[in-house]
Amino acid sequence: MSVRALVVAPGSPGGMRMADIPDPRPGPHEALVDVRHVSVNHGDLRADVRPPGTVPGCDASGVVAQAAADGSGLPVGTRVAVFTVGAWAQRLAVGVDDLAEVPASTDLADAAALPLAGITALRTLRAGGPILGKRVLVTGASGGVGRMAVQLAALGGAHVIASVGSPVRGEGLSGLGAHEVLVGLDGVDEPVDLVLDTVGGSQLVSAWNLLAPGGALQSIGWASGEPAAFPPYSTFALGPARTLSSFGDAVDVGPDLATLIGLLSAGRLTVDIGWRGPWDRAGEAAEAVSRRRVAGKAVLDLEPYTS
Repeated sequence: MSVRALVVAPGSPGGMRMADIPDPRPGPHEALVDVRHVSVNHGDLRADVRPPGTVPGCDASGVVAQAAADGSGLPVGTRVAVFTVGAWAQRLAVGVDDLAEVPASTDLADAAALPLAGITALRTLRAGGPILGKRVLVTGASGGVGRMAVQLAALGGAHVIASVGSPVRGEGLSGLGAHEVLVGLDGVDEPVDLVLDTVGGSQLVSAWNLLAPGGALQSIGWASGEPAAFPPYSTFALGPARTLSSFGDAVDVGPDLATLIGLLSAGRLTVDIGWRGPWDRAGEAAEAVSRRRVAGKAVLDLEPYTS
């Protein structure tokens, strides 16, 4: 048996094409999920980490078609959001620790847009320590991760500064909880306690220089594609040390994903879908995301799996 999937295909529109792949065979601790929607992240489109013929993507939502054989996890028929490598296929085998139930009141398309962006924002904010009353700077705030980070930081009681590339990219961020919305970083007039940087390059260096003593910078993206050059001794300062950390914590996401879905279902968190269409238009979605023409996330609707 086989399922339809999008696979990496250099030279095809968006670098992908539709193909048949083997039906997944779940392990004892994995559930089979029939996928309804997937979402597109910038990292999914990196040609340097996607060998030809592999299935890209990591965000999906759907319905449990077969529960885990070891009795763990959720029962058949449960609506779920999942985080797994190679998510852009009609059916997936997913570890029960990497999925979470989606209530009937919550749109599965919204749930598909949540995993990577939400988990990244939540865990990097958590790694930065308590944020109540702190100044938190989010760069690239109009993207999927940025919009999640703005909302979660505001919910945590921080003073949130959202940095974007143009005035139009900043539209709507105040409504998500940003106290300041700036183009670039020139308008940041006081030191910040925590930076979530999704841009990289020279802006990462500038953001580092804005940190207060004891502050932390979480490097969680590199949308600029440019190198970051730190002048000599710029990472040295007297007083409490500043820290720069990279993000790679994306295992056993189920509990955190459940927390995010709970916030979404309660209306305390918003998922912004700036592009949505059928998955045979994946090339169009990929181009829109890679060219920064999407505010928030892009979501693909899949054809139902049939055995």
